[in-house]
Amino acid sequence: MKITRSAHRRTVLAAALAASVLSLAGCGDDGNGSAAASPSPTASVSVPAGEHNQADIDFAQGMIPHHRQAVMMSDMAETRASADEVKALAVKIRKAQEPEIATMSAWLTAWGEKVPQGMGGMDHGDASSMPGMMNDQQLDDMRGASGAAFDSMFLTQMIRHHEGAVAMAETEKKEGAYAPAKDLADDIITAQKAEIAQMREMLGTTG
Repeated sequence: MKITRSAHRRTVLAAALAASVLSLAGCGDDGNGSAAASPSPTASVSVPAGEHNQADIDFAQGMIPHHRQAVMMSDMAETRASADEVKALAVKIRKAQEPEIATMSAWLTAWGEKVPQGMGGMDHGDASSMPGMMNDQQLDDMRGASGAAFDSMFLTQMIRHHEGAVAMAETEKKEGAYAPAKDLADDIITAQKAEIAQMREMLGTTG
């Protein structure tokens, strides 16, 4: 299933005006079940002008670690999944969310705010308390799975993870002030709702 992203967001992500150079320490999986630094995008991302508020800061600081966990889960699928459809979906998720991490990190840097490291959110306490985030036990269970069992676990957990991201994005649309952040939130809602429907179909579930 192909997801069409908005032209506005493609323009933002494509812009390379050397506003800031970021080195992101994303969290990944090394194939042996241990957390390791994954290749996070190092990019020069332009930051459009515009007023922002605390809701925009919270959105970026929460969504960055949330996205990093989705990327980590997708990395696991490369070696653990058995279904080609699951592997393809994981690649699509990673390719969509890594540039979004870079974009949100650029915003925070331009605003003089801290960029979260790894999967720890700023002022969110335990990362697993964020909507849809897997806790340590769930991550360990996924690391220990393979084949069809992994496929089912990946789809089930990614549905929950996407639902959490959609909820966070909907809050940004209601409470945020920064237009590019609200646009990104809209993109996340559109893309991830479509992926939720796809994953439910893959699991043979509805609703």
